[in-house]
Amino acid sequence: MTRNLLLTLKETADILRISYARAAELARTGLLPGVVHIGRQVRINADSLEAFIASGGKALPGGWRRKEA
Repeated sequence: MTRNLLLTLKETADILRISYARAAELARTGLLPGVVHIGRQVRINADSLEAFIASGGKALPGGWRRKEA
């Protein structure tokens, strides 16, 4: 049995050097792979995150500029 390490959003944000809010947004929109929900908690599979980084990641839809509401 392989042991999959699950990271918190804070740990994921630290690894990616982004804010916690941005990590949560990536997880919520499905751009971050390996998202696991344990009740209301969110965890990220470390192997999936490593593959995501190795592949170059994905950009948010619409680029870096946010559309105003």
